[in-house]
Amino acid sequence: MSREKTQAPKQAETVTSEADVSRLKGERLKKLALLKESGINPYPYRFDRTHKAQVLQEKYKDLPNGVETQDEVKVCGRVLNERNTWLFVDLWDDSGKIQLFCHKDNLTEDQLKTLRMLDKGDFLGATGTVRRTNKGELSIKVTDFQVLGKSLLPLPDSWSGFTDVEARYRHRYVDMIIHPQVRATFAKRSQTIRYMRRFLDDHDFLEVETPTLQVEAGGADARPFVTHHNALDLELYLRIATELHLKRLVVGGMERVYEIGRIFRNEGISTRHNPEFTMMEMYCAYGDYNELMDFTEKMLRYVAENVLGTAEFSYQGQEISFAKPFRRLRMLDAIKEATGKDLGETETYQQALDIANELGVKVEKGNTRGHVINAIFEEKAEHLLQQPTFIIDYPVEISPLTKAHRSNPGEVERFELFVYGRELANGYSELTDPLDQRARLEDQASKKAAGDDEAMPLDLDFIMAMEYGMPPTMGIGIGIDRLVMLLTDSASIRDVIAFPTMKPRS
Repeated sequence: MSREKTQAPKQAETVTSEADVSRLKGERLKKLALLKESGINPYPYRFDRTHKAQVLQEKYKDLPNGVETQDEVKVCGRVLNERNTWLFVDLWDDSGKIQLFCHKDNLTEDQLKTLRMLDKGDFLGATGTVRRTNKGELSIKVTDFQVLGKSLLPLPDSWSGFTDVEARYRHRYVDMIIHPQVRATFAKRSQTIRYMRRFLDDHDFLEVETPTLQVEAGGADARPFVTHHNALDLELYLRIATELHLKRLVVGGMERVYEIGRIFRNEGISTRHNPEFTMMEMYCAYGDYNELMDFTEKMLRYVAENVLGTAEFSYQGQEISFAKPFRRLRMLDAIKEATGKDLGETETYQQALDIANELGVKVEKGNTRGHVINAIFEEKAEHLLQQPTFIIDYPVEISPLTKAHRSNPGEVERFELFVYGRELANGYSELTDPLDQRARLEDQASKKAAGDDEAMPLDLDFIMAMEYGMPPTMGIGIGIDRLVMLLTDSASIRDVIAFPTMKPRS
């Protein structure tokens, strides 16, 4: 091959505009053609790696500066930087970086020509011996290499499409290439789920699966997504919770069950809400909400210690402790602490509403005393709960699936766990009386018929299941995404969801 044919186009180092992207893609296509003309397959089937970067860094951590070994290794990864016309190459795999030393004394002229047809972003496999430079950089003295994947688009530098945070969410794959900390966040997400699953498995829970498509979307106050099944000519809903099907399994004799799965709610998008999110729901026969709070506290402590190595961590500048016992505070007491108002002295909707008006709280949903109490709590008290706090004993009007409180009339045995002023979990002593449950769901159904899109439907099959008999049961739902936000110090839920819901660009 003539020298003219193998001369690779020179790529500008900085990408500052969409025009640069288009131009550089054209130059990379020319390099791709040159590689193929040279008889090189730029998209091979495999490469036999012997070590990852981090393994080598650990294995040779005591290798002195300037010392070279005869240990031959094979490494592979993505090229993210090169210096001195490809003399030094930074190769990254999913464990970290290793430097390649590509000297002309160790490579043929044809290999050097091939090397210059590469770009940042290409995948490369290299064979060589381990050495540490005089400046202390662990390196591979390359004696052979193989192109493993030619990239056609340049990695973003400062062009407008990638300084935009929205673009990082839209093109998460590029975000992960450029920002290793993003990959680290998703690694911790995986570990969070792994250790939660391990804790539940070690406590004899069975992981199960329940339908994503449901005839009735129940188990939570939320607006569902609606779809249509053509073969059955049937309107179906994406699930807004796994609760009612998991309780059916408890009725069927499975005493300890859980599911970690996707939940869909047709609601707004914010730093704390995504229409599609991950929930862990767990149900255990013969327990109540007091035992459940103990269990939840132990599980979250276990997860934090295994993911972070500690149960105490910083979130957005606030020190959070999962190591200390979680505070337990009645909802009415939380309101009293925050406002000085004792809602326990109110007996009617109007009395509660008068206090709400006095506090400047607008009650947008519901026309009961319980709805007013909840509205005041959400606006005046919730944000003050920085350390893990179980808010307990909710009004019965906002808890249609919860057992009535054994000693406080008008309340139920329910808790929500708050951390950094945000709800993380919702649990309760489950309602097991089928007659009471039917009455409450009928009340919900009437509200739904009156136009409340978030009210629960009357799920008659669920009522039938309960009529066969359900043991005392405790149950909880934990938002995985919000837990991962805490453990990774992520400000937005979109930072911990690999592909968050986004409006397409026009």
